[in-house]
Amino acid sequence: MILLLESLHADAERVLAACDELVRAEDPNAPEKNLDDFSEVRAILTRGRGRISAKLIDRCPLLRAVARAGTGLDNVDTIYTKSRSIPVVYAPGANAATVAEHTIALILDVVRGITRTAKLVSAGRWEERKHFHGHELAGLRLGLVGCGNIGKRVAALARAFGMEVFRAERSDGSPSSTSTSSDLPPTLPLGELLATCDAVSLHVPLTPATRGLIGERELAAMKPGAYLVNTARGELIDGVALRASLAAGHLGGFAADVLEQEPPAADDPLLTHERVVLTPHVGALTERTYRLACLFTAENVVRVLRGETPEPRSILR
Repeated sequence: MILLLESLHADAERVLAACDELVRAEDPNAPEKNLDDFSEVRAILTRGRGRISAKLIDRCPLLRAVARAGTGLDNVDTIYTKSRSIPVVYAPGANAATVAEHTIALILDVVRGITRTAKLVSAGRWEERKHFHGHELAGLRLGLVGCGNIGKRVAALARAFGMEVFRAERSDGSPSSTSTSSDLPPTLPLGELLATCDAVSLHVPLTPATRGLIGERELAAMKPGAYLVNTARGELIDGVALRASLAAGHLGGFAADVLEQEPPAADDPLLTHERVVLTPHVGALTERTYRLACLFTAENVVRVLRGETPEPRSILR
């Protein structure tokens, strides 16, 4: 039996169904609502909402694999799976191209004021163009906090627009990527990157060490008028400090595909702030990427269940 906490692309579900019976959870975080007996569950799959917890794992004595059809694993208890020697299947890098494109789109939008001015036109305020003073990406400095698959792609695209790109060192002073590629941007200490870059984009996973990574001190250290962009995880930013920095006029703008609370409260000031651009966590939701990530994950779960060798990059052990 294979338990789906959330639906997957139809092609991926067909691959799984050919291997074993599929059971779907009505609530991604409460599979017990429609499944009383977990004794036959051999694999659990989720996307971004359903959490694979130690409690759920313990209810599945035949469990051979858990999986996330995506990149981040913050909704999987990877410490517990490791202690139980249960492989975690995921799709690292599957969303790199589309999230990088979305990141650049958000940078363009918030720097050029595209959404803001489009709203003025819709409101019949074409004449406001005489007061408009925009910026262009060419010549701006972009700082990347995290330079893995997505960050490297963002760097390449940003350079094509004429931006000067840097990446932050880790807190221990090491680069944010272990790759030795000559295409990687030069490194700067985080404090220097924040103080000197015109735009800062976040591309690190959510872990206990990165939660609240950008807080009051970091926001204050940013160059006045700089732009902050987040397509990683909302919890990387201290939300109270972010809203205060925008209200004070220190940040030039904020663009994000993720928030610490999704969806945001109806009275969240970010929703009406003229220098904020928000999208509803859709950076990776293109038809092509959604299908590939789901199919890649499903195929490797099936390989594990059949005792075959999965793609090495698909497994976190």
